[in-house]
Amino acid sequence: MTTSGMRDYLDGPYKAARDVVRAGLAADAELFDLAVTLPREDYRDRVLGLLERITAEGHPARGFPKEYGGGGDLGGFIAGFEMLAFGDLSLMVKAGVQFGLFAGAILHLGTERHHEEYLADAISGRLLGCFAMTETGHGSNVQALGTTATYDASTGEFVVHTPNPAARKDYIGNAARHGRMAAVFAQLVVGGESHGVHCLLVPIRSADGSPLPGVTLSDCGPKLGLNGVDNGRIVFDQVRVPREALLDRYAQVDAEGNYASEIENPDRRFFTMLGTLVQGRVSVGGAAINASKVALTIAIRYGARRRQFGAPGSAEEASLLDYRMHQRRLLPLLARTYALHFAQAELVDEFVRIFDRNNDKQPASGRVVEGEPASGRVEGQPGSGPVVEGEHDRRALEAQAAGTKAVGTWHATETIQACREACGGAGYLAENRLATLKADTDVFTTFEGDNTVLLQLVAKGLLTDYRESFGKLDPLGTARFIAAQAVEIAVEKASLRPLVERLRDAVPNRSDTADPDAGLRDDAYHSGMVRFREEHMLSGVARRLKAGIDAGDEPFDVFNRCQDHVIAAGRAHVDRVVLEAFQTAVQSAPEEIREQLKDIYDLHALATIESERAWYLEHGRLSPGRSKAITALVNELCAAVRPVAVDLVDAFGVPGAAVDVPMVVPSQHE
Repeated sequence: MTTSGMRDYLDGPYKAARDVVRAGLAADAELFDLAVTLPREDYRDRVLGLLERITAEGHPARGFPKEYGGGGDLGGFIAGFEMLAFGDLSLMVKAGVQFGLFAGAILHLGTERHHEEYLADAISGRLLGCFAMTETGHGSNVQALGTTATYDASTGEFVVHTPNPAARKDYIGNAARHGRMAAVFAQLVVGGESHGVHCLLVPIRSADGSPLPGVTLSDCGPKLGLNGVDNGRIVFDQVRVPREALLDRYAQVDAEGNYASEIENPDRRFFTMLGTLVQGRVSVGGAAINASKVALTIAIRYGARRRQFGAPGSAEEASLLDYRMHQRRLLPLLARTYALHFAQAELVDEFVRIFDRNNDKQPASGRVVEGEPASGRVEGQPGSGPVVEGEHDRRALEAQAAGTKAVGTWHATETIQACREACGGAGYLAENRLATLKADTDVFTTFEGDNTVLLQLVAKGLLTDYRESFGKLDPLGTARFIAAQAVEIAVEKASLRPLVERLRDAVPNRSDTADPDAGLRDDAYHSGMVRFREEHMLSGVARRLKAGIDAGDEPFDVFNRCQDHVIAAGRAHVDRVVLEAFQTAVQSAPEEIREQLKDIYDLHALATIESERAWYLEHGRLSPGRSKAITALVNELCAAVRPVAVDLVDAFGVPGAAVDVPMVVPSQHE
């Protein structure tokens, strides 16, 4: 295996964009110590300076339309953003707020007049902004936000107001110091009627940095990590903005105060609006996976160099990485990182296909198609009404992004902790970066969507047909719609009964003891196992929900009793998607790296099955002998991967300054 060949394959079609960011990170060695060496206010100013630098170099503009100063390369933009996770994560998050969220809201929720007035300034950094969605009282439940935007027809203005302390905008990036305008999500009230959550552009600071009248800004203060980001709180007291401040791609208010939207159902309108903002979720998942690469590069290089104990009578101590338990700690995580890398690559490809304006094949303009029948819809259900072009593709993308983000960020938390422990006391020292990585990535599991809620979204997508429903994500809405029709649709659509019969033939059961090693490295065996788990859990959830509803129980109680089962089904689905993405990557790999990649794939696949062996034993999919054989083979694969483990992390292409920490690079005194 050649490291350069593997790196080129990992970098994929956006290698040029990745290399540009790598070169920039490699040129600034001080970038990796900022969180440790600078006081908080100085750190924030330094991160702002770095943001201005990468903006001047044109990296963030890569993903925006050319007519507004962008590069028209959405895939390259996301790849470059993910690469920022190799460096200072505060810079990555601040860039995400400015370009992915604030400028992204203008691009995706606004219309031409908003693009003409604001977009060039936003992507050039001349207009620094915030994304003011989360409130003190509502984070995941965006539909229940308390902030209001009430139209005053006599003046042609919206009045933005925080009615109570729970409606205060909270944890808002760029709000404490640097943001001048906010994309504010609020309940839109027109003519005394609420039309649900919409987004408006609201100035919050003057050019000299002072809060504007009616706007109260405060600082969230020190955080566990990401202290280079100026998170703050915003309270509005009857703040007036012109009618044109409404980002009105999906709903309009005319001067007389008439509200109009081509998407009549408020739930569908809300989820259509949020669906356009999926880029943040895609990017955070990729950044978390890249942070895992940094930690693994440091820990595996350290494990290959560090020596402890050894064979009795030997004058030389053994490398940590030669110990089986050390291999067990790190190498399955390395294999899963490769798997998640390829799953993320598939997700980005799908995102670009749907959202890239330069892609002639993309179907997701967001245009509402008048008069097109809603095939299979039931009147009165959330799916009724005109069709949004590309709707099904978008719903599937949202579920894929939610699942990948959840699993990728949880993986980062687990991996960085394992790497810290694997490096002992040295891993605890700030100079060796793992402590900062751990602190900075911890919040990834809850921002851009709490992971548990996201897996519920994934499971909902499996139980219902997104072509037929934009049903509410809250438990009550989900359970009611399932009670009406979704269970039967899901069972029939998935063809669960014949699938289970086929799997009984394809997947060994507990009586298969003649040759427990047979076929353990067979891709079809791996797919069969994870598919069986996914479909079995999905059908089990459907049956439990339907049984509870049929018994006359309250829908909320029915769903709540099954929620852990729902989340587990969502996780099983994502595990299958990740595994099959890795399978595809191995099959498509150049011959020179395919054999080594297959070893890594097999390690991931078998470690995934091994981690759930109790479930497979309970459900008759594994015999005790085969379960033991899988564990033995995982050990063998760890030993096979060990000689190339350093090459495999080098293939990630993390810039030297990011990983050449003191415990890895020998000092002149050693």
